[in-house]
Amino acid sequence: MTGGTPLLRAEAVTKRYGGVEALRDVSIDVRAGEITCLLGDNGAGKSTLIKVLSGVVRPDSGAIWFDGERIELSSPRDALRRGIATVFQDLALVGVMPIYRNFFLGREPTRGRFSLGWFDSRRAREIARRELREVGIDLRDMRQPVETLSGGQRQCVAIARAVYFGARVLILDEPTSALGVREAELVLRHVLRARASGIGVVLITHNVHHAYPVGDSFVVLRRGGLEGTYRKEDLTVGGLVRHMAGGAELTRLQEDLEKMLEAVGDAG
Repeated sequence: MTGGTPLLRAEAVTKRYGGVEALRDVSIDVRAGEITCLLGDNGAGKSTLIKVLSGVVRPDSGAIWFDGERIELSSPRDALRRGIATVFQDLALVGVMPIYRNFFLGREPTRGRFSLGWFDSRRAREIARRELREVGIDLRDMRQPVETLSGGQRQCVAIARAVYFGARVLILDEPTSALGVREAELVLRHVLRARASGIGVVLITHNVHHAYPVGDSFVVLRRGGLEGTYRKEDLTVGGLVRHMAGGAELTRLQEDLEKMLEAVGDAG
C-alpha cells in the first residue's frame, strides 16, 4: 500500500532548542493500514519528532498534513481530536486506579440525563473486559488496580484504549522497551491488529529485531537528521542495522578495531 495520499505527513520539519537543532528537515509519511518504524539511537531526534506529531511542541519550520489537509497542532488534545493518538512511555495510567477506570479515564460513560448523569461502571467494566480480551488479555476482575498488571499488559491497556476511542494514527513510543520476549510479543501482536484494522501506526524503537518483523517502512534518524526512508521489500535486517549505525562510520570502526587487534597481537 505505497500509493495515494499519506494519512499523516510531516514535511521538512525542523525544531531548535536554543542553539541545539533537535530536528533538521525531517520528513515522514504514515499510511493507513501500515506500520512505519521510526528508528535511531539516543539523541537521534525520535522524541522530538514524536512531540511534533502529537502536538506537544510546534516545529520552527516545515509542515504537517493530515488526510491531505495542512494542519497546525496546538496541543495533544487537538491531535487526539483529529484522530492522532500517542502512547508515551509513561502510558498515562494511574496505578492505584482500577483497570476499567483507567480505560475510560477522562471519557467515562454515563447513565442518566444532562448534569444528573453518573458513571456507568458496569458498562465500563464490560467494554474494558471485551476490548482487552480481543488482544489476548483475559482478566477476571476489571476492578483490580492497573499496577497489578505486567508491563506488557499495561501497554496493551493503553493501546486498546486509544484504538477503542477512534485513533486513526497510533504513535507508540518505545512500547517494547524493558519488556521480556513474551511481553514484547504480546504488544507487537496488538500492534499488528491495529494495522489490520486500517490504523496507521508509528512504532518508535531502537530495537531492529522488534521493528523489522512488523514494519512496512522504516525511517532512520541520525543526529537530528533523516538518514533515509526504506521499504521493507528493499531492505534486510542487516541492511537496516547498517543504516542505523551509519554504514561508512561502521566500516571505519570495524577497520580501526581490526588494526587495534593486529597491534595487540603483534605486541604479544
